[in-house]
Amino acid sequence: MLIHLHFEWRLHGCSEITVKKNGPYRVEAPEGSIELVDADGQKYDLTGKPAFSLCRCGGSVTKPFCDGTHSRIGFQGAESAVKKAENP
Repeated sequence: MLIHLHFEWRLHGCSEITVKKNGPYRVEAPEGSIELVDADGQKYDLTGKPAFSLCRCGGSVTKPFCDGTHSRIGFQGAESAVKKAENP
């Protein structure tokens, strides 16, 4: 069974989200500067986590966090940024 979850990220200050090749979203931000909220508005406890990885493959048993399943299932993601089209 595949479950789709909606998450809201509230970023405050200097934060970086990196798409890892065929892996998770890596989130790095000063502690307390980011909130991760589930579809019901409940906040995840990110105490002591200035960096964490979010599952992108859908196979993690610790969703929304990555547990490394992507490497075992051969997940292939589309992680290249699309360049903005130039106006003629």
